[in-house]
Amino acid sequence: MKSREMRKKNVEELKELLFTLEEEHFNLRVQKAMGQLQNSARLRMVKKDIARARTLLTEKPKVTKKNGTVPEKR
Repeated sequence: MKSREMRKKNVEELKELLFTLEEEHFNLRVQKAMGQLQNSARLRMVKKDIARARTLLTEKPKVTKKNGTVPEKR
């Protein structure tokens, strides 16, 4: 999932997405350990999606209520 699509989600949806991605990551790791993993690239994609979701979850509370944008970094 692209970060552009993730940014449209609210905090609850991101938490739900993160939970499902972590479940999928666990299942893929088990498949890899058992030698049943068909698509090894999927493991990498899921890890990156988890990182994107976690990043957005930390950014969301920083959004100012005044204008709805993320404050600029110095």
